[in-house]
Amino acid sequence: MTCVIVDYDSGNLHSAQKAFERMARETGAGAVTVTSDPEVVARAERLVLPGDGAFPACRRGLQSFDGLEEAVLERVHSGAPFLGICVGMQMLATKGLEYEEVAGFDLIGGVVERIVPSDPALKVPHMGWNDLVLTQAHPVLEGIATGDHAYFVHSYAMTMADPADRLAYVDYGGDITAIIARDNIVGTQFHPEKSQRTGLRLIGNFLTWTP
Repeated sequence: MTCVIVDYDSGNLHSAQKAFERMARETGAGAVTVTSDPEVVARAERLVLPGDGAFPACRRGLQSFDGLEEAVLERVHSGAPFLGICVGMQMLATKGLEYEEVAGFDLIGGVVERIVPSDPALKVPHMGWNDLVLTQAHPVLEGIATGDHAYFVHSYAMTMADPADRLAYVDYGGDITAIIARDNIVGTQFHPEKSQRTGLRLIGNFLTWTP
C-alpha cells in the first residue's frame, strides 16, 4: 500500500510527512511518499493534497507542475482514497473567492468564502483550537466524537452546496465547515498533523479506509 503526499511547494510538509509515517507504522498501512512527480502520483493507492496559503496561489502552484494536477484528478476519478487538507480541501469546491474568483476542482459542490463571524470580537483568521461538531458518521471519523478539538488556521471557509457532503463543523461566530466527504474523497479544513490525538486518529482511519 502506498500513500502519496503531493508536494507542489505549498508549505512545509515535514510535520505532515512525520504524522502520516507514524500512523502508517501503527496501522501497517505501508509506505508514505512525498513527491511532485506525476508518474509516482499516478501509481499511488491513496493521495493526500495539503495546502497552505491563499486559494489562488495554491491552485496555480499545483498547475505549475507539468502533469501533476492531471495525475491527481485521474487518481481521484479512478476511485483512489483522497484526503485534502486546509486549502487542499478548499480546492475540492466549485470555486474560491479569495482575492479573486478562481475555479476549483468542482468535485464537491461549494464556494470558498471569507469568514465573517457574527461576533465582531472574533478575529479573522480563525486560528487555534476549536471543538468539532459531527453531523454524520463516516469511517474516517471512527473513534472521534463531537467535542474533540482540532487545530485551524484559515480566513476562508467552504459553504456547501449540499449539506449531506459535510461531516463536521465548528462554531466560530457561525458554523464553519470542518470536514467534508463524498465517495472516495475526504477533506479537512483543519490540519490533522497538528491536531494531536484527534488528527492522528483521522489520519490512521484514512490510511486504512476502503471507500
